Amino acid sequence: MVALPVLDRKVIRDLKRLWAQVLAIALVMACGVMTLILAQGAYRSLSETQKTYYDQYRFGHIFAQAVRAPDHLKDRITAIDGVAAVEMRIVRSAILDIPQMAEPAAGIALSLPSGRKPAVNRLYLRAGRLPEGSRTNQVALDSRFAKAHGLNPGDTFSAILNGKKLNLEITGIILSPEFIYALGPGDLVPDDRRFAVFFMAQSAMEGLFDMKNAANDISLRLLRGACTPCVLEQLDRLLKPYGGTGAYKRKDQQSHAFLDAELTQLSAMAKVLPPIFLLVSAFLVNMILSRLIALEREQIGLLKACGYSSWSVAGHYAKLVSFIALLGVGIGSIAGNYMGKLMTQMYAQYFSFPFLVFDESPDLYLIATAISLLAALGGALSSIMKAARLPPAVAMRPPAPPRFRSFLSLKSKRVRLLSQLSTMGLRHLMHNPVRSLLTSLGVSFALALLVSALFLTNSMDHMINVAFNKAETADARLTLADDKAPSVLDDILRLPGVLTAEAYRQEPVILRFGPKEKRVAITGRPTNANLSRILDLDERAIEMPRTGLMLPTHLANQLGVKPGEMLTVEFTKHNSILRQVRVSGTVTSYMGISASMHIDALNALVPTGPRISDLAINIDRTRLDDLYDAVKQTPGLGGIAMQMLSREKFRELMDQSFTSMLVAYITIAVIVAFGVVYNAARIQLSERGRELASLRVIGFSKQEVFHVILVEMAMIVLLAQPMGWLIGYGMAAGMIQGFASDLFRVPLVVLPSTYAIASFVILTAALACAFIVRRRVGKLDLIKTLKTRE
Repeated sequence: MVALPVLDRKVIRDLKRLWAQVLAIALVMACGVMTLILAQGAYRSLSETQKTYYDQYRFGHIFAQAVRAPDHLKDRITAIDGVAAVEMRIVRSAILDIPQMAEPAAGIALSLPSGRKPAVNRLYLRAGRLPEGSRTNQVALDSRFAKAHGLNPGDTFSAILNGKKLNLEITGIILSPEFIYALGPGDLVPDDRRFAVFFMAQSAMEGLFDMKNAANDISLRLLRGACTPCVLEQLDRLLKPYGGTGAYKRKDQQSHAFLDAELTQLSAMAKVLPPIFLLVSAFLVNMILSRLIALEREQIGLLKACGYSSWSVAGHYAKLVSFIALLGVGIGSIAGNYMGKLMTQMYAQYFSFPFLVFDESPDLYLIATAISLLAALGGALSSIMKAARLPPAVAMRPPAPPRFRSFLSLKSKRVRLLSQLSTMGLRHLMHNPVRSLLTSLGVSFALALLVSALFLTNSMDHMINVAFNKAETADARLTLADDKAPSVLDDILRLPGVLTAEAYRQEPVILRFGPKEKRVAITGRPTNANLSRILDLDERAIEMPRTGLMLPTHLANQLGVKPGEMLTVEFTKHNSILRQVRVSGTVTSYMGISASMHIDALNALVPTGPRISDLAINIDRTRLDDLYDAVKQTPGLGGIAMQMLSREKFRELMDQSFTSMLVAYITIAVIVAFGVVYNAARIQLSERGRELASLRVIGFSKQEVFHVILVEMAMIVLLAQPMGWLIGYGMAAGMIQGFASDLFRVPLVVLPSTYAIASFVILTAALACAFIVRRRVGKLDLIKTLKTRE
């Protein structure tokens, strides 16, 4: 058996003696490693799966819609410089009647070319086969919807397409790169039960929608290095005579936009959180090692006197620090791998990939190890160098006693603010102001993490309240297959269970102000709309002005336009006619960037006259089944969005997600707070052991002696509260900026209760730490401590 070198045996003894402090630091470091592996591993998994899926199944780079584009246009589009492939197809909405499901489901039907695979946006066939071109009632159904209803190849369901009710046979179960994140109309999160995507043969859809040799949806793939703006401009020019609504890039495609937003958040998480934990860990390593070296001055001197070089002494303490870092890496790697797999499973519920496996590349763990070692050794560098430079003769002498200044003098008989014991605690705190401040800062980071997690519940609750209780109060929204005359409102009011209904009009437009432009929709609203209202900047419902546009603040900021200024509006469905419209004001909107104007004013701007695109309705809940049956039988309806069910689904998902997230954040925050406070208290106990033992000898009780340490601990934790609130608020504001997109914006709402709950958790962790330190004080060996050399 080979004996360990003397210094290595000393490392083991030090680790055994300091095991509690070592474990506390390792756990803080493990949090950083865990978040790095979790976020970076999940990011790699999503990113690499996305790239592979997009490439193999030829996901489009550019998308466009038109009213009716003839098939012969395909050759001209293909001839555009930089275009690699073009697919023209028919896409229409549908209402589905699913067995064992009372409410109608919304659906979208897409055509498949006959006799060949699509040149763009190919399908992943999970089971069965694709529909045959000669059959008009066969469909390939997306996997999410099929799984939610237990449907398999050979099963059937009914669908209303262009006013015709068809009995459709499922021939295959598929996935599409276009619908990785599939949102139904009016939904905020995917609802696999109520929204379906299915594909039919081109010939079948041409007959159903009177689209012989025509299409209304175009997808393009580009060559590497192609000029995307040039292609967009030429494509818009070609589609303009056919009601083109404006081509857009992949980044604006709905499914990709949600997936890209998630990747951005994971990337930010990997860049922001690990450095915080590693900085705190480096500070804790510095604290414990500087105190250890101060206590071992005599041993360092003896080692050097016996022939050990400065490098040997430095290497000894570097090994101690490296073990702490490696312990943190080990714990963090196991936890990060486990949490990463759980997160990947969660993503698999929301994102429809053919496969999704958590990335466990060795280089990720090597990077985590290297960063952790650098952080720990960086934090310990000054202490290690101090030990290496210490001359033997100096090291074997006790250090010079610290010099204290008068603090809250107790000599005054008139005013005595604090007791002697409290003053002793505060005096030690003020004697090391930098260390005390950094310790408070470490605790404040833990508090900030909690604030930045808890505020999301406040913000989401506020967003849901504004969106569903103030702005969109309707129970459901009916979309018409085609724009209809206003008299259709009377037909909808006659449906069973419909209490009230309001008519709206949607027009796709391009808004221009100076060099800036934005493709959005204008919603025409009635004067006193109650089911879909606009809100002022104070989130109060206001009446729709008779003239002018009302813009969401997010859209107004993007365009750089202010109330009173004129916008150029291009109506893309109506031969791209141009109108000059004044901006009447800005409104609050957290979802989408649709502009609004009075429906009469909108009707006056377009040549087709008064039309209705969709209707908001309130429902008698006791007659839901009658309404559902009527909707399934009503021709002319293109789709239905059950907003009352969307609210419940969104709330359910938020509750599940936030519960898991809060448990994780509370655990991490407690670990950080406990690690910082415990190490600070243990170092304080080590530094002041002789002083505290002397107090015990002269008659002070254990509780009174502990009071000295408790005062310093309490001041550190209390000082951390306002700092943590401010840092947490800043982190929350940064997260809000990261979340902001054209799809949705999260308001910054941090309630006082959020600060209170976060502080309560941190104070509870600090109290648990104080209890452990109290036991240490009680077990203080007075004789041994008083023999310690100063």
